[in-house]
Amino acid sequence: MLTIDYTEIVDTNQLQDWEKSLIAQAKMALEGSYSPYSHFRVGAAVLLENGTIITGSNQENGAYPSGLCAERVALFYAGAKYPNVPIKALAVVASNEKGITSNPVSPCGACRQVMMEYQMISGKPYSIYMVGTGKIIKIDDVRILLPFSFTNVSDVDQK
Repeated sequence: MLTIDYTEIVDTNQLQDWEKSLIAQAKMALEGSYSPYSHFRVGAAVLLENGTIITGSNQENGAYPSGLCAERVALFYAGAKYPNVPIKALAVVASNEKGITSNPVSPCGACRQVMMEYQMISGKPYSIYMVGTGKIIKIDDVRILLPFSFTNVSDVDQK
């Protein structure tokens, strides 16, 4: 039996300053979205343990599916620029023509797999904040989002 352990936050005063800053950066990242086809913008922000915040936004392409999700844009840049710095947290927010969605959006399966691999590489869990205007869903370990993940990292303990 699977149990999904998460925290639902409706009052942002419950958040620490660094969490508020991370979420604000994810919201600002929406501006960089290139989404002329779906009109669905996504912004992500990754906080590294050294205090650096890396942002990304979804990038669509007319040669579908050549685009890339905001989460992977941010994670891949963080991994390329700071390859040995573990991730502390990731925030993701989405908007449409009406503005930021009221309910949080969840990362797609491909993003979940990438998130899981970065967690396995560092050997440390990190938090994911899925942000909507009505509430924020916080998950403290990527494994909760992808309980039966694929791995080709043979020396990683997935317990």
